[in-house]
Amino acid sequence: MRYAETVIRFRWLVLLFTLAAVIGTGYGMGKLGFESDDRIFFSSDNPQLLALEEFENTYNKETNVMMVVEPKEGDIFTPSTLSAIEKLTEDSWQIPYSSRVDSITNYQHTEVEEDDLIVGDLVTGAEAYSAKELDRARKIALGEPMLVNRLISPDGSMTVIVTTVLKPEGKDVIVEVATYARKLAERFKDEHPDLNLYVTGAIPFDMAFTEVSQQDMSSLIPAMFLVLVIGIYIFIRSIAGTFATVLVIIFATIAAMGLAGWYGISITAPTGMAPIIILTIAVADSVHILTTMIQEMHKGRTKHEAIIESMRINLMPVFLTSVTTAIGFLSMNFSDAPPFRDLGNIAATGVVAAFLFSVLLLPALVSILPVRVSKRAITTADNTFTARLGEFVIRNKRVLFFGMSALIIVTGLGILKLELDDKFREDFDERYAIRTDSDYVADKFLGMDAIEISLPAGSANGINEPAYLKKVEEFANHMRAAKGIVHVYAITDIVKKLNKTMHNDDPAYYTIPESRELVAQYMLLYEMSLPFGLDLNSTQNIDKSASRITISLKDMSTAEMRRMERDIVVWLKSNSPEIYSYPTGISLMFAHISERNIHGMLTGSAIALLLISGILILALRSVKIGLISLIPNLFPAFMAFGLWGYTYGRVGLAVSIVSVISLGIVVDDTVHFLSKYLRAKREHGMSTEDAVRYTFKTVGKAIITTSVVLTAGFLVLTLSGFRVNMSMGLLTAFAITFALFADLFFLPPILMWFEKEKSPNG
Repeated sequence: MRYAETVIRFRWLVLLFTLAAVIGTGYGMGKLGFESDDRIFFSSDNPQLLALEEFENTYNKETNVMMVVEPKEGDIFTPSTLSAIEKLTEDSWQIPYSSRVDSITNYQHTEVEEDDLIVGDLVTGAEAYSAKELDRARKIALGEPMLVNRLISPDGSMTVIVTTVLKPEGKDVIVEVATYARKLAERFKDEHPDLNLYVTGAIPFDMAFTEVSQQDMSSLIPAMFLVLVIGIYIFIRSIAGTFATVLVIIFATIAAMGLAGWYGISITAPTGMAPIIILTIAVADSVHILTTMIQEMHKGRTKHEAIIESMRINLMPVFLTSVTTAIGFLSMNFSDAPPFRDLGNIAATGVVAAFLFSVLLLPALVSILPVRVSKRAITTADNTFTARLGEFVIRNKRVLFFGMSALIIVTGLGILKLELDDKFREDFDERYAIRTDSDYVADKFLGMDAIEISLPAGSANGINEPAYLKKVEEFANHMRAAKGIVHVYAITDIVKKLNKTMHNDDPAYYTIPESRELVAQYMLLYEMSLPFGLDLNSTQNIDKSASRITISLKDMSTAEMRRMERDIVVWLKSNSPEIYSYPTGISLMFAHISERNIHGMLTGSAIALLLISGILILALRSVKIGLISLIPNLFPAFMAFGLWGYTYGRVGLAVSIVSVISLGIVVDDTVHFLSKYLRAKREHGMSTEDAVRYTFKTVGKAIITTSVVLTAGFLVLTLSGFRVNMSMGLLTAFAITFALFADLFFLPPILMWFEKEKSPNG
């Protein structure tokens, strides 16, 4: 083969060229940064993101840090505990970019003295409180609907300090804010060992995305590297071959990640897995080339002759597998989540780089390194494991065909048990404090998810209209009665409280006044009395033509949240169309992303399948063989999802992209199997059964090797603390394993069935 001869002849020049290419592309790794904002999962045209941005343009683009205090003795209404909460509330104002801090101590309680409305902190100087003052604070806090289940638990055993953070446009402040808040929390814990403190909220969750990326890259990549080195050596049994393969996969990973840096791609929780995926998939090309080379050397060829023959046999199938794998990853661009699009592009780049290094660097390097194998008679190959496996398949082709068909059907039926659902709080496992703290708080107290709605009044100052307020109150009461709702906060709560306060706290006046002028007067007095940072700008818009309602949800799955959203839309359109507005919020955005992602991935899978099918038909020069190749390529994902349905039952964001990942990867073994099968028939004139025997002998070991290494690589992802990566790794490992069984035990019987009437010349 002239190409391989040229590579060997100019091997030192090839080495210098590849080294320069790696240095040039790898320099871009210095440009890689970590992205922590949870909004990275949403494309710029995502309708839920657009709805949220419209909402934020009205009420500010804000996020939060939540610190939940729980006295070990079970009662927050003690002088020491209330004093500690006062201090933590005051200190929380120092959190960078904080615009508001809400707690029970600075809750603006209203009272009337003669004709004056007095508004002030509920608790001040608690350390010196008497039993009577403590009882008063308890009675007010636990009797105030705006506080219970929002800032304080109904039994008074837990309370939360919520720091609202305004995000500057174009600046990532997550790390700065989270780091400060974490130090503040640690100091509080040291100073108050009698109090438990749990940190949660949007900012800590965002910070967790960055931390999981960094931790996974620092721990899983070395683990993956070790698995690869051991696995490659066990199967190849050549130190030089192992070294050359490891160098290829390292160079491919550096090149792909470096180009990602040049492209301006950031490291996120999903893209942080790219190096592991590239390290894994980059192995296959080298293993096939080296396995054939060693087989040829066993037959008595010199090293250079063996390299040339291996390149002649493997160049086309290696090219095909690289193209099809790249197509699989590139089809992730149909994902609605940009990080998964980035992951697909990085992985596809790594696949191309691995191919180039495998056909350039690998033969050049192996031609220089000492590679020694023992010469043995060709007939001894008949006693190898793969040869015996081939004979077993040929003898039992009928049983294997029907047995595999039954296994595929039974396993695949598990898809019927799948439900499109996610709980994004559970994306982080229990090794992360954000998960354990949030789980505990959600179980005991707070609703961790929220739906936000801006209810229009139709005109400036329209929110003072009693008719509008009654519509808002009717909707708020409807939501309070709904299952899974922890708290509903609306402007009507403030209006009713003020009306009651102005009538000597008579409960009969905890209603909406009938006069617009009276409402406006109450609200004006109240707003004028509020301190800086605790105004109503987050509750009403500037011209008072709309007000905000916040619905806190209790531990809902994304499927339940989508149903809740539909119920809200139906109720508002049916009962109060004049105040209708579409629900929004970060929680709703995540509730929709899995569903949107699956639709995108179905499109991507269909296009990838068409492209891969066309390529295989053209490359294999046989429509029939090309169509047959689809069978072992389609069923692995079908079976993997079926097994997932039996074992887990839920399909979420990560699982939705596995179909396109596995489609590109599982094609590899099929291509190598069929290319060797057709070579046996076309070049050697073998019968169908003899061609199957030849294929098992020549490529069986390489197929098993690459499948085992790929499975091990993706299983390493299951060690990730990020459930998205764990699920993706486990399901892809399922698909690769099923693909191996399909290629070894299902594809050969199909070939022997459909080609049984063929003449020996094929």
